[in-house]
Amino acid sequence: MDSNWLIYALGFLAQGLFSARMIVQWLISEKQHKVTSPTIYWVLSLVASLLFFLYGWLREDFAIMLGQVISYYIYIWNLKAKGVWQAMQRPVSIPLLSVLTLLPLAGIAYMVFDADAAARIFHNEGIPAWLIVFGCAGQVIFTFRFIYQFLYSRARGESVLPKGFWIISLAGSAVIVAYGFIRHDWVLCLGQSVGFITYSRNLYLAVKNNETTTGRA
Repeated sequence: MDSNWLIYALGFLAQGLFSARMIVQWLISEKQHKVTSPTIYWVLSLVASLLFFLYGWLREDFAIMLGQVISYYIYIWNLKAKGVWQAMQRPVSIPLLSVLTLLPLAGIAYMVFDADAAARIFHNEGIPAWLIVFGCAGQVIFTFRFIYQFLYSRARGESVLPKGFWIISLAGSAVIVAYGFIRHDWVLCLGQSVGFITYSRNLYLAVKNNETTTGRA
């Protein structure tokens, strides 16, 4: 089988998990009539992020890799806020958390110390400099939603998905779809299409729930 197909299969698997997390979160939110932050959302996010980072590496696409590194560690924090690591036995949680924490750092270290790998990623002739900047901007916007979510949740002492999270998601997703279209990367385009629906619906639920709460107050 052509290696490109294997790479795309990995990308679609990662995007499938990203889409699955949104669909599950959406269905649970619909059932509870409010935006929720279920544990399974963060578990799927963590696994998908690892796979998508690898996809970006194999595609030699720095924009994809950049977007995953920051959000990856926020996924780990949210699982901690959900009590997932604390619920595990220490002989299991400590080695598992250590490995998960070090994996992306090991990839970055390899890239830093391997000049050929760094050259392929940062000087990819197939991606013009302006397009790399555009793609990175989209990933920064998209990733900022998790920074916002992290700060918002940390201030409240619990893992939540606020209204601003969905607004930033829509903005970042639009840029990434445009980037994917220009790059002819249908993994990005198809993966984000599911997001548009769930982001919009969650934003509607968040606004509606806020109006209901304000009305009761």
